[in-house]
Amino acid sequence: MAAETPAALPADWSGWRERNDPGSYDDRWRTLAEAGQDPHGEAALVMTYTPASVLDGGCGTGRVAVELARRGVRVVGADPDPDMIAAARRKAPHLRWEHTGLENLDLDERFDVVVLAGNVIPYAEREVRAALVASCARHLTTRGRVIAGFALREGWPTLDDYDTWCDAAGLRLIDRWSTWDRAPYADGDYAVSVHAGAA
Repeated sequence: MAAETPAALPADWSGWRERNDPGSYDDRWRTLAEAGQDPHGEAALVMTYTPASVLDGGCGTGRVAVELARRGVRVVGADPDPDMIAAARRKAPHLRWEHTGLENLDLDERFDVVVLAGNVIPYAEREVRAALVASCARHLTTRGRVIAGFALREGWPTLDDYDTWCDAAGLRLIDRWSTWDRAPYADGDYAVSVHAGAA
């Protein structure tokens, strides 16, 4: 069962929320789809690992989780933002949504993939980032994957930081790209990293 949600949301996330609301956030992806672009790159990449189950960590309004469910995956979404998780529940009331930070998550099930899209790692408070990664690792099946995409900018975690937290959680790097459509990573300002659990 999920633990109590922290009283305050992280400062970087709160700043983003002051400029965006759940409705306008979803509008961005509808606009991409209407322009003929695929708004589901994260789900497409996750599906290359043929998961039966996925935990969508920092699920926001549920865009990735809903698409994965549409593709036949058993999915659970978790997010500490009450407005975002409420929007996800309205969008797909038949799915399971947990209102909690990932560092506090304690579910009685394990997942083939934990996906962290949308800057989940840097938006978490500094002091809980290692615990957040460890919680993701605990929720993996044997040989499961943690797939995380986030921007690399001043003051945010580096890839060395993230790899160190993953290593401490028993995860090893197996793939890294610069985009969700798997363009090669070459020291850019965004990375998608795939770490595997213990064999």
